Amino acid sequence: MDGDFRTSFVRDPGALKQFPALVLNADYRPLSYYPLSLWPWQEAVKAAYLDRVTIVAEYDQIVRSQRSGIRIPSVVVLKDFVKPQKRVAFTRFNLFLRDEFCCQYCGSRGDLTFDHVVPRARGGITSWENVVAACSPCNLRKGSRSLRQSGLHLARTPRAPTAVEMQSHGRRFPPNYLHESWTDYLYWDAELEA
Repeated sequence: MDGDFRTSFVRDPGALKQFPALVLNADYRPLSYYPLSLWPWQEAVKAAYLDRVTIVAEYDQIVRSQRSGIRIPSVVVLKDFVKPQKRVAFTRFNLFLRDEFCCQYCGSRGDLTFDHVVPRARGGITSWENVVAACSPCNLRKGSRSLRQSGLHLARTPRAPTAVEMQSHGRRFPPNYLHESWTDYLYWDAELEA
């Protein structure tokens, strides 16, 4: 298939507003939970036409060409297995996901930014081990001072997350839109309650 599907399965985020298709790996697990692996319906139809995916669920809507019609896919499975990445990319979104979208100083949610625990002005580097999610008031309060000088305390020590941890965090923060045909494929590998 074209491109690296671990990072480029969303080519046009605006196109996901209507009839996005959930993309599953050949093992029927989503390629990614963070962000959820979605394709615009046009990409899903193209991949099905090129015999690169199997359609396992569809929307009720039909798209027509001059010669035929096809129901818009809502869940597609890749025919070839894509090996998942082991390393988690250091991005703003992944940092917030690691910290569960809450300030690591006061626990508030909402208007988040990121903060260097050891300020860059004091030789701190931008890395998993030195950057945390912080709300604007805590970030301003800390400024370029140390934790001790600012009187702030971390909820947990920052560290690089594993891919498994990020998958787990991603399940707890689903996207705003979940089509009912996706639920059977999103959480089938979660542990069942007794």
